[in-house]
Amino acid sequence: MGEGQLNVADTDLNALNALDSELEAAIEAGDDERFRKALHNLLDNVRQVGTPLPADSLEPSELILPPADSDMEEVRAMLGDEGLIPD
Repeated sequence: MGEGQLNVADTDLNALNALDSELEAAIEAGDDERFRKALHNLLDNVRQVGTPLPADSLEPSELILPPADSDMEEVRAMLGDEGLIPD
């Protein structure tokens, strides 16, 4: 996201996984409008549920999310076997 680190509670991961699945489906369909909406929904939700870490904190990151202006190919390259949000 390029916005620093956020701590996301385990209890929020199911909702994030659902949004991640929507993003993957949009990519697989090659639907750019659906992709944009899904990416922004995922990033907005992470911002809502995540708690910002201090700027000088360097914690290991389990999730690395793409910037909001990423294109489909950039995000496709970031997808692992479990999407952007591992189960």
